[in-house]
Amino acid sequence: MTVNTWIVVAGDPAIGDLIDTARSLGGEVTAAVVGPRPVADTVAAGGVDKVIWFGEPGDAPVEAYATAVADAIAAAPGVVLGSGGPGGRVLLGAAAARLQAPALTGASSVSLDGADVVVKRSVFGGIAEETVAVSGPVVLVLDGGSVPAATGSAPVEEIASVPLGMTVVQTKPSEFEEVDLGAAVRVVGIGRGLKTKKDLALIDGLAGASDAEVACSRPLAEGMDWLGKDRYIGVSGQNISPELYFAIGISGQLQHMVGVRGAKTIVAINSDPNAPVFTEADYGLVGDLYQIVPALTDALK
Repeated sequence: MTVNTWIVVAGDPAIGDLIDTARSLGGEVTAAVVGPRPVADTVAAGGVDKVIWFGEPGDAPVEAYATAVADAIAAAPGVVLGSGGPGGRVLLGAAAARLQAPALTGASSVSLDGADVVVKRSVFGGIAEETVAVSGPVVLVLDGGSVPAATGSAPVEEIASVPLGMTVVQTKPSEFEEVDLGAAVRVVGIGRGLKTKKDLALIDGLAGASDAEVACSRPLAEGMDWLGKDRYIGVSGQNISPELYFAIGISGQLQHMVGVRGAKTIVAINSDPNAPVFTEADYGLVGDLYQIVPALTDALK
């Protein structure tokens, strides 16, 4: 038994893991691409069977193509895969509504059991896993992975589509440098134990000495705006699997730690000996981060 799969591409061709998942289901893999033509060409070379491209977007945002994408998928329904960016979620939500299909997040594996699609996914912040069997169309939100290598040349079919009446009136670049935490071998994570934004220099020093990327808990990215949202680790943020993760001034609540469960080694630094982070750590240092971090940085240098 095989099943045909759609991959929804919302302007970003980083869908390598989605292609692997789709291929595991055995049927035809079609990509519905919203974005400039180079994005469609990159996807077409990445190992799919067919690309449906909705034309040059001009000043229309990704979300303006929600109806067009949903209609195209509804013409040949199957399993629908996509990543969890803001635009992608809108397109996937529209597809789920059009198909009257369930939309599931947090999937760790997707397989077939006869005519059913079997999805294993984490629930309750990662403390439990459930297995769901779906008969009929299903929409799955997964990590996209990296941009696939050029391994083929699928046909690109452009369809006439009229975007909804939305226009991008202003684009404001982020003041934060973007980072791919998923590719980092070592990551230094910082939490509310840091007193001021200027003290991030301490963390940058440790990251430089250990050749690591800097990440953070949710409050520093979404409340204080000390770091970009792509550096936030947790249930609704990044899930990473580095060789080494430093958790500095992070209490270790479940919402954060579920994002680093894949780390091979976790080193925790916290002034509270009873902080939950120590139950998750391989090594723990109890003390003032303002003393420990500089000493650790000097030792690594």
